[in-house]
Amino acid sequence: MSDRALQSVERRLPTEESRQLVALVRDIAQREIVPRAAEEEDAGRFPREVFTLLSESGLLGLPYDSVHGGGDQPYEVYLQVLEELAAARLTVGLGVSVHSLACHAVAGYGTKDQQADHLPAMLSGGLLGAYCLSEPASGSDAASLRTKAVRDGEDWVITGTKAWITHGGIADFYTVLARTGVDGPRGITAFLVPGDAAGLSAAVPEKKMGMKGSPTAQLHFDGVRVPDARRIGDEGQGFAIALSALDSGRLGIAACAIGVAQAAMNEAVAYATGRRQFGRPIADFQGLRFMLADMATQIEAGRALYLEAARLRDAGSPFSRQAAMAKLFCTDAAMRVTIDAVQVLGGYGYTLDFPVERLMREAKVLQIVEGTNQIQRMVIARHLAGPETR
Repeated sequence: MSDRALQSVERRLPTEESRQLVALVRDIAQREIVPRAAEEEDAGRFPREVFTLLSESGLLGLPYDSVHGGGDQPYEVYLQVLEELAAARLTVGLGVSVHSLACHAVAGYGTKDQQADHLPAMLSGGLLGAYCLSEPASGSDAASLRTKAVRDGEDWVITGTKAWITHGGIADFYTVLARTGVDGPRGITAFLVPGDAAGLSAAVPEKKMGMKGSPTAQLHFDGVRVPDARRIGDEGQGFAIALSALDSGRLGIAACAIGVAQAAMNEAVAYATGRRQFGRPIADFQGLRFMLADMATQIEAGRALYLEAARLRDAGSPFSRQAAMAKLFCTDAAMRVTIDAVQVLGGYGYTLDFPVERLMREAKVLQIVEGTNQIQRMVIARHLAGPETR
């Protein structure tokens, strides 16, 4: 890769501490993640040791309170860390985002005792989390979930199946949304379920187009018993907890998408400036120069959009609409940029010898997870024009 492509993204970070943090992440990414990314993705290997290192380095709890082992970092900084990790390997960047999502319920809605009991290990104790909302018959329509939790004395007994669970089968804890009452969003409650709970099992991981190193699997709850002390929030509050987590999670996906797009553009620039045809670099040809310019513009626009949403969140202002916009724009941009990067490399871009084909396959899933981009458009339209009439 050319020196020009290797230049780091210039970031506007609020403090010297945050600048040092991002420098640390870049160093870890280049030493521990990038060299093995292609080989391990091809082999479908999950890099658990990388997540252990990130936990030991204080990078799995960045947006949470330091009292419980978090990093006290604003979302503006945390998301730029995610972007760096995703540029190195999406399995890692998205995995950190999912882990943060899984911690949200306890951090935001747990009692003081629950936070003291669970957050230190979740944020900096080497544990890995997963988030269980979707089901085989309820994806975008999450409020129709069927997994049930029935009260039995001081315990709850959970029965049902969750689907599309990132880290399914390997996580140490699961934030699980289950039905405890009436149909619809008001009958859903959140629970913190240990990964080794009796009656909990994972199906064979899905065979996916990309992100083969990140296991995605169904989880089966066959009478899983959890004490009421692991109920998070009030009964019936689970759907509100889920929605609040998803607003933040969508920003994580947006940042990961820009990381993937940046990595693809770096490869395209390196190839275009090094490859010669007709006696000169192919980057001299206007058609390619314009493609590179469009890539860079989409990346910068997407980064500005997710950072503006993050700053609203950090200020305590509403940011749901901006989060949906950021997720929509950034993931669509990642798809366009990676497709164009393959085109810049021509036949080589279609081979496994260069990473752009993997980046293109990985970009696709970002348009689907944390709410499809069609759902994001619905969210944005509701903010503009109100709910749909029936």
